[in-house]
Amino acid sequence: MQRKIVPDIVERSSIATMKVGASVQDAAKVMASKNIAAMIVVDDESNITGIVTERDMTQRVIAQGIDAESTPISKIMTANPDTLSPDDSAGDALELMQSRNYRHLPVEEDGKCVAVVSIRDLYASVKEALEEDIRETEAFVFGDRYGA
Repeated sequence: MQRKIVPDIVERSSIATMKVGASVQDAAKVMASKNIAAMIVVDDESNITGIVTERDMTQRVIAQGIDAESTPISKIMTANPDTLSPDDSAGDALELMQSRNYRHLPVEEDGKCVAVVSIRDLYASVKEALEEDIRETEAFVFGDRYGA
């Protein structure tokens, strides 16, 4: 059975977002307080316009000596990011993440972010699916008495 991104991998949830004009420092503070590694950037109608990650902050701000307080996240975010739909499969997500070197992808529905899936979420899902396959194979090979 193909596992769908929502609800099999992640649940719909209220996602931490920032407006395009917010500063990198503001975004970093929210990310630190919520213990998240990526934040969705939205317009005034809450439509996805970008994504900003810890890596963006490190490479595009700190390493360059740029002032985080005066720099808007729109200057460092990935604009118009690739997204997943809730009905996409875990395999689709893994393929996109691997081919584009992503660690986080927004899950979009009607222009709005309904979840964010991370590579860690997908690893956990793959691990769970493999463990289930092993249990089913053991039950088939060894029958009901296995483990008794």
